[in-house]
Amino acid sequence: MKLPRTMQLGSVATKPYRVRPSAPNQTGSIFTGLFLTFGLALVATFLHLVPGLHFLSSLILAVVLGIAVRNVLTVPASCQPGIKFTLKRILRLAIMLLGLRLSASQILEVGPKGLGIVAVVLGSTFIFTCWLGRQLGVSRQLSQLIASGTSICGASAVVATNSVIEGSDEDVAYAVTIVTVFGTLSMLLYPLLFGWLALTPEAFGVWTGASIHEVAQVVAAAFQTSPVSGELATIAKLSRVMFLIPVMLTLGVLSFRQRVGNSKSLPIPWFVLGFVVLIGVSSFQILPIAWTESITQGNKFLLTVSMVAMGLETKLHKFKEMGLRPLYLGAAAWLFISILSLTLVETFYL
Repeated sequence: MKLPRTMQLGSVATKPYRVRPSAPNQTGSIFTGLFLTFGLALVATFLHLVPGLHFLSSLILAVVLGIAVRNVLTVPASCQPGIKFTLKRILRLAIMLLGLRLSASQILEVGPKGLGIVAVVLGSTFIFTCWLGRQLGVSRQLSQLIASGTSICGASAVVATNSVIEGSDEDVAYAVTIVTVFGTLSMLLYPLLFGWLALTPEAFGVWTGASIHEVAQVVAAAFQTSPVSGELATIAKLSRVMFLIPVMLTLGVLSFRQRVGNSKSLPIPWFVLGFVVLIGVSSFQILPIAWTESITQGNKFLLTVSMVAMGLETKLHKFKEMGLRPLYLGAAAWLFISILSLTLVETFYL
């Protein structure tokens, strides 16, 4: 019996045994990227303490640093695994740990009237921003990121929302920049309007907490008028963070179905469940208060690290391609949430 040609000894078709090279060890690369992201996050944290830069959060400073390094210098290829690890793992851990900032008792302190205003303002602003984004021709992902950042809690909501809708890093950086700029404007303008609008400290606190983007911006604006305004504004603002849960779940389902068709499966990200669990941990004070405060402070740094990674993945020429329409969208959303919340506060608190 004649053997097939590929089986004959000495045949040129015979495939010699080759030793397959072992896969390169990625551990060193991951730590290289982590060293870069954590190092730049430390720089952003220290810059935030500089008197002239204190009004900028460490999150926006981290984005700026990351973008500068990515577009001015050269990021070694060995850093990419660590940067990707930050965006996929550290970011979701940081989102989950945000749950420790909330408790059921804090939310109840706002009262039914305050929670009603927060819910109406948040839902209306989100829907309006997404609708206007379609009219302006802004992409669905970027419109949703601007909507969540404006209506919920600034940069934290942007990065949390992007974890389920999977927009580009440029979308995230653009949205974070927009909500930071207009949130900062609110922080500076609201205290000036306090006397002119003749608001009570309670009304001013609810207005501030229901409309300004970032928690730090809310605290800075409200406590300039009175401790009562500051405390009520902080609680109202934290109650807005609670809406991250339904918003992320809804957007996650819609985004999933748009990608794979009308599927009945409902993808629930694990970190959203962790977020809910940690709200329960905070509500029942399972952890010592000192532990909770330490974890919360540490988590702020993890968010800063994540924003550095976002910046390191951002290409500035993509901003030019997006144009100014997202900026117009952010401005319109800012005016909408400010005016609507003020109207409701004047109706129910004065």
